[in-house]
Amino acid sequence: MDAFTLVVATALAALTMAAGMGLLYLASARQACLIDWTLAAVCFALSSVAAAIGLQLQAIPFGFIACVNAFHVGGQFGMLAGVRRHLRLAPHWGWGGLLALGALAVHALPVMQGAHLVRLALFAPVICALNVASAWLLWRRGEGEVRASYLPLIALQLLSALQLVVRLVIVGADGVPPQLLHGQLSRTWGALAMLVYLSLATMCCALIVTHQQTLALRRASLTDVLTGWLNRRALHDIASREFRRSRRTGTALFFITFDIDHFKPINDRYGHGVGDAAICHVTALSARVLRGYDALFRIGGEEFAVLVVGENLSGVCVVAERLREVVAGAPLTVDGEAVPMTVSVGVAALDAHDQKWEDILRRADEALYHAKQHGRNRVSVHGRDLAEHGHPARLQAVGT
Repeated sequence: MDAFTLVVATALAALTMAAGMGLLYLASARQACLIDWTLAAVCFALSSVAAAIGLQLQAIPFGFIACVNAFHVGGQFGMLAGVRRHLRLAPHWGWGGLLALGALAVHALPVMQGAHLVRLALFAPVICALNVASAWLLWRRGEGEVRASYLPLIALQLLSALQLVVRLVIVGADGVPPQLLHGQLSRTWGALAMLVYLSLATMCCALIVTHQQTLALRRASLTDVLTGWLNRRALHDIASREFRRSRRTGTALFFITFDIDHFKPINDRYGHGVGDAAICHVTALSARVLRGYDALFRIGGEEFAVLVVGENLSGVCVVAERLREVVAGAPLTVDGEAVPMTVSVGVAALDAHDQKWEDILRRADEALYHAKQHGRNRVSVHGRDLAEHGHPARLQAVGT
């Protein structure tokens, strides 16, 4: 395949990428990084179109070479801008525009109008730096489940930089025939590399966006809409996993459960809107005390649970008491009126007789209702404030 055909194919690949990113933006949750990658693809397309026109002329005008390189630099910066925006960083397109204009202006220098090696030596490090910056940001910010979706684009950016380095080394080597430097083979190499890059970049960028949407949907299915805490479905998954791990390793495992005292009168007096505000108020206060604990669950209307791993009983009791104090010390304000808020708290630990994680939660629930039966706004610990046996959950009806 000759260089002209490859350049045309590259232009079509760039346009396909632009169309794909644009359509994905319209069909998805309007992720702005897709706009950046669309603009990057448009720059690559313009670069390829300028190269194709230049190849059809008997002598390639130097202005076409300048445009090819400037648009290519702009496209590579656009890839970095999309990565930055995806990672919630400023894309800095202003710097990208200045970089592209600088690439265009530098062609006015006499030295740039000479050997192909000079231009390659100038622009290869710039493009390599943009490629490596994208890969580094994705690797540095990619943690947990998201990293798997970043790896293909990381690899592509690094391979793109590597092929430029290899190309520069070969072209700069002593004794290389002139036809390799300026002829068909050099142009074919560059066009083929861009064709492969664009074809793979389209898939890599789409993978990142779709994987992010999948994770967002999964989080939504495991999260309580009102509070942002995890729901019962997440409780089952996480508690089952931690229970098995604790049994295997001997690590301590605790449940802290709490609910809002006298919640029904608040709902009856102020309405469900204020009731929801009370729930959000309590969870926001609790989250400050529980910072560092990821397993925070809403398991009922106004009932919550915290899974604590690796602590000791005295430390967990301190956390539970601090939680109670913080809520009691910060009333909810409704139309200028302070509405006192308190919680009753129950604590239970994994013991040798537990067959499943629900056994721990059941005992924490017993401790919670023990606290309610003995005055509310207090912490009860199963095994300390009530016996291990003989206290069935919710021994009698207790108003919340």
